[in-house]
Amino acid sequence: MTHAAQVDTSAGPVGDAQESSRPPISRAMIGVGFLLVVLSYMVNAMDRQVFPPLLPAIRAEYGFSLEQGGLLATNFTLGMALAGLPAGYLLDRFRRKTVLLASIVIYSLGTMATPLATGFADMTLYRVISGFGEGMQSAAIFAAIGAFFAHRRGLAFGIIGVGYSLGVFIAPLIGVRLMNAHGTWHSPFYLFGAAGLLIAAASLFLVKAGLTEHSVEKTVSTRTYEYMPASPYNRNTIALVIHSVVSGVAIYGFLGLYPTYLITSLHYSPEQAALAMSLLGFGGMTALFGGWLGDRVNQRTLLIVSLLAVSAVSVCIYTTQAGVGLQCVFAFLMGAFGLGFIYPNTNSAMQRAVRPAQIGRASGLFVTSYYGTAAFSGLFFAALVDSFGWSRAGLLQVTTLPLVGVAALAFVRTSLFNNAVR
Repeated sequence: MTHAAQVDTSAGPVGDAQESSRPPISRAMIGVGFLLVVLSYMVNAMDRQVFPPLLPAIRAEYGFSLEQGGLLATNFTLGMALAGLPAGYLLDRFRRKTVLLASIVIYSLGTMATPLATGFADMTLYRVISGFGEGMQSAAIFAAIGAFFAHRRGLAFGIIGVGYSLGVFIAPLIGVRLMNAHGTWHSPFYLFGAAGLLIAAASLFLVKAGLTEHSVEKTVSTRTYEYMPASPYNRNTIALVIHSVVSGVAIYGFLGLYPTYLITSLHYSPEQAALAMSLLGFGGMTALFGGWLGDRVNQRTLLIVSLLAVSAVSVCIYTTQAGVGLQCVFAFLMGAFGLGFIYPNTNSAMQRAVRPAQIGRASGLFVTSYYGTAAFSGLFFAALVDSFGWSRAGLLQVTTLPLVGVAALAFVRTSLFNNAVR
């Protein structure tokens, strides 16, 4: 990926004098730094998604109910939501690299603490702490990369999405294999937490400020944005927030309890459930194409089509009682549309719905809206399962909710985006 504008190497978004005081960053260091950012987000995903395939073993050890297990599978997103708006505020005022490094350390320590839990309360705390760090990191990464690659934001977010999806793909396979090899579910959490700390140490030296502190205003200095609303909380961002909320509840409710559904309802083995979960992550690797496409077509239309596809695939997952092979196909498609298309394009659309100086707040707004109610999506899904059974619960949460997002997106006006042709 090339970057046509002159590279800004400021230590922080605090003025032109500091921006011009550093030597330009080389393409090699851009590549190294961007690779480390992608790897750190991959570990972020591994920390999140290793929990669901191990949940049956965790429930057996602690005696958790399905509702407690469902809440634990998704409540890390509460920490992400709590981190979103404060992180967005800090990112518009302080060094993004500092926020990024601190966030990696926080979620890695939270992950390593999870096996130390003595019960539901402290495990909840460790999961929320891990989520808080992950939310900070998400806001920092997308604000920094969104500013540096302002003209190719969708493609850049797509590449980061591929890293995330790779983490979703390998975490269940590694997690279940380590659990079987060591006779305990603890070891994957220690391994993934230590990997995060190592990446934070490498990033301290190899991720340069010229990559993370780029001023988007300079990249787009020839444009005027008087046609856009002055407030970051405008018609477009409000509609996108509603879409983001319902998408987070539908997708994370599905992610959190999908392996449990396969094992308890379809009677898959843990290995078969992990394979299906991994295929979901493999589908998410289409984020490279989804992000690229979002830079070239009407993003509202792309999101609407993706939401309708998620609803359709959900019907197949929860009503057909499919065998392993067909279920893996459904999981791949759910990952492709849910993680590969909806996630990066919702994120980049939120940044395009505000003026360039406000992208830090837009990034935080996305994290808070997407992950806030998603924290309770697993609990909500489990309650629906207890009341209606797996099939009807899946249709209510994963099929119907995306249609609410479609209705919200009807109010988005892409002509008011900051990348609109004027």
